[in-house]
Amino acid sequence: MLQRLVHMLPLRVRAFLRRIPVLVALYQWLRRGRLTRERYVFVGLALLAIVIGVAAPESRAWAPSGALVLTILGGGLLLRVRALSILLALVAVMVGYNAWHDRDAIGPGMIATLLVTSVLAFTLARTRQQLGVVGLRGDSMLLELRDRLRRQGEMPELPPGWDSQVVMLQAGGSSFGGDFFVSVCDGTTLEVALVDVSGKGVDAGTRALMLSGAFGSLLGSLQPERFLPACNRYLHRQRWDEGFVTAVHVVIDLASGEYTVESAGHPPAVQFDAGTGKWQVSPAKGVVLGVLQEMECVPERGVLLPGDALLLYTDGLVESPGRDLDAGIDGLLGEAERLVPQGFRHGARELVETMAAARDDDCALVVIWRS
Repeated sequence: MLQRLVHMLPLRVRAFLRRIPVLVALYQWLRRGRLTRERYVFVGLALLAIVIGVAAPESRAWAPSGALVLTILGGGLLLRVRALSILLALVAVMVGYNAWHDRDAIGPGMIATLLVTSVLAFTLARTRQQLGVVGLRGDSMLLELRDRLRRQGEMPELPPGWDSQVVMLQAGGSSFGGDFFVSVCDGTTLEVALVDVSGKGVDAGTRALMLSGAFGSLLGSLQPERFLPACNRYLHRQRWDEGFVTAVHVVIDLASGEYTVESAGHPPAVQFDAGTGKWQVSPAKGVVLGVLQEMECVPERGVLLPGDALLLYTDGLVESPGRDLDAGIDGLLGEAERLVPQGFRHGARELVETMAAARDDDCALVVIWRS
């Protein structure tokens, strides 16, 4: 196949190319061994660069020299460093060929554009090679991890008489953030945990991806009172220096409505009492995860009656620089009053978007209510 493509070139062009040692070595390298997927991509980009370089002196309108930038960008996305280096050398030869035929075709601006694009492409290829992925596989892996995190953060189906709403809003519109939610339900008991990894956006997203899998496997596999201590021991073994992790853990008996709340340095849960129309802040407190080798949580118990709701949230909704946390909670509950008339399902996202508008932080809200 490669030989047929070469023989399709005009004799004058083939004679010129044979006088270039780099191209001769490239031709011999391509003929060695089996053509892998990367070699096919390289051959395609190399041929495109040759066609553009050869045709540019004949017709600038159909094959401008600036089109060589496209081959460089394609190489940065799809090739390894070694193959990209050869492609860049080939592009340089084609630029020299164009300049030899028409000095006005290659100006300082064009050379600067090609150099900057080459540096960016080389940096991109080197980064992907260090990660052990080639082409766009690294992006697809991140998308797959993001989708798995989102699926894991979905509330399981609840029995009649119960409903819920989960809203996640990441800082800066990122797909990844430091807040995540895990849950499990066996039909009679609902167990949920809302976790906040310090930091925001992509910086905290990598740790959140790892912890969501670990915490999700622990949830429902241990006795409820052992969940947060087990998470704490896991984090303590990691010996992270990047920050801290807070969490709130809730277990609800779906038959009686009785619930237990445990907190590890997390903003307090809030219960809406339909009988009085007031929001009651939970006194459950605890030490953030991963600081102490052993920790104890003092649970707080309550009952959700028909019309009642339980509100879990992260500090992105209530914390602001120079503002007291209690004031932030009061502001959140003031906005949450609007949830009651229009229903929790329809007002939860609006509440998060309203509270997050003045803050650049990851925000999460979980509402569980009994109808």
